[in-house]
Amino acid sequence: MKKIISRNILTSIFLGLICLCGLNAFSKSIQPEDEPTPKIVNIVNFIRLLEPRDPAITEDVLYQTVVKQVEIMKKYNLGGTFLLQYDALIDPRYQKLLKALPRDSFEIGAWWEIPQPQVEKAGLKWRGRYPWDWRANIGFSTGYTPKEREKLIDVYMAEFKKIFGYYPKSVGSWFIDSYSLNYMCQKYHIVASSNCKDQYGTDGYTLWGGYWNQAYYPSKINSYMPAQNEKNQIPVPIFRMLGSDPIRQYDNGLGTTRQGVVTLEPVYKFGGGDEAWVNWFLKSFTEDKALGFNYTQAGQENSFTWDAMAKGFEIQMPLIARLRDEHKLRVETMEQSGLWFKKKYAVTPPTSFTVSKDIDGSDLKTVWFNSRFYRINMLWENGNLRIRDIHLFNENFPSVYTNQVATSNECTFFTLPVIDGYIWSKPNEIAGLRLKALVDGKEIMIQGGNPVYTHTSNSSLHISWPLTSVSGSFEVDLNEKQITMRLVSPKAITWYFDLNTAKAAKLPFENINNKMISCRFEGMPYTLKAIKGTFEKPGAGSVFRLKPENNTVLFDLSDIKGN
Repeated sequence: MKKIISRNILTSIFLGLICLCGLNAFSKSIQPEDEPTPKIVNIVNFIRLLEPRDPAITEDVLYQTVVKQVEIMKKYNLGGTFLLQYDALIDPRYQKLLKALPRDSFEIGAWWEIPQPQVEKAGLKWRGRYPWDWRANIGFSTGYTPKEREKLIDVYMAEFKKIFGYYPKSVGSWFIDSYSLNYMCQKYHIVASSNCKDQYGTDGYTLWGGYWNQAYYPSKINSYMPAQNEKNQIPVPIFRMLGSDPIRQYDNGLGTTRQGVVTLEPVYKFGGGDEAWVNWFLKSFTEDKALGFNYTQAGQENSFTWDAMAKGFEIQMPLIARLRDEHKLRVETMEQSGLWFKKKYAVTPPTSFTVSKDIDGSDLKTVWFNSRFYRINMLWENGNLRIRDIHLFNENFPSVYTNQVATSNECTFFTLPVIDGYIWSKPNEIAGLRLKALVDGKEIMIQGGNPVYTHTSNSSLHISWPLTSVSGSFEVDLNEKQITMRLVSPKAITWYFDLNTAKAAKLPFENINNKMISCRFEGMPYTLKAIKGTFEKPGAGSVFRLKPENNTVLFDLSDIKGN
């Protein structure tokens, strides 16, 4: 007797095949990596001559800190980069100490904070409260006119060459304006620079929304903004400093004017001075998926003193040495990394930093993706997905510091916000795009398991998130220009993202229509256009709702003409 297959069974088989085909469409292009992704560590210690904020921190205390750093790095056969502020550069003790280091493993470069001797040597008047004053309009190049910056650079470079016999190849600082950076590149041929991690208000310096980690080529008119085109970039890669916690640093200090610090810096009790945190961070750094290359900076400025950093330094250095010996990472000077970057990349590359397992006691996961056009951060918390950050990059967005003089003791560098889960949040009102669905007529937060990260090419990242509250998986593709998101399921599911922010948040949105959001930030107009998907205002509680079109949300973020 022939079997009779019911209509319901046929329907189930048909929907199952659709789901399988959808999953195959995502997975068929996934290829194993041909070679391991480079994991690069720069050990960078920068040196000041004096510390006016604490009388107990004498010049000798600062010098002995550097002696100890050299000692422990030599103990573990670790090379690195020492960056000298001008006042330390002209001190004979530092000259003797650093000249004795082997050139094949140690690099001597410039730390670009401006002290009194450098200003006066350039024929300028010192305006500081102390011989070194950390205010943005005094101790940094932003406090001087372009012509004054040239004089300050020429003075430093001449002195450095007189002492060491060559010009420095690496120049680091919390921030360097693009005029100075371009001048150093064109006249003195530096090959690498560094600036502070993303932070809000810390020490009076705000750098927010930039290329989150690794390195980028800056715009000629904005040192914090990645350029989109080779002709408009300064050909010096800027490496992001300090090794930010990819999960906790972003939200640290919500609702305050000064963000806290959770980094690899060895002075911090939770962070670089905590053995469990260091082990977790370096395990994720070396073992989790990273697109392009992964990068972090170890080391510490001598102003914190050896007593404060000794524990963290002695935790980190042997671990970094062991991971190097196991070929899980490579330790380089900034110059070596800069030369490698310039040889490999003509423009800023797509990169990612992912975390598949958090420290013990936490189930948070995250991915940071950067390209020359945008950055995005996705965070999984309590089984839910929140897109907590999207910023757009536009080389035509100028920095006032390129040609103007900073008049405030603080300074700010920004890119163009689309989603800002920090600035738009309060402690009890956390901003972000949250993934939701309608199930049996009720709105739910979509829940799932552990996201799986895969490289679909050398410039794209695929994220597959298995779902538990509904059947199927949420699939995300990130490449240099586009963000694509789909929900693959045997059932038709109504899903969408809602943007929620703190009620008092100052948002850049001027107009929200069906296919485009018009924005303005710091006087700059820009747009977010949906190739697939629509925007709508759902009413109280959400700023906007992003709905899929044919089960797909697709943005092309490379169209900066309207930005």
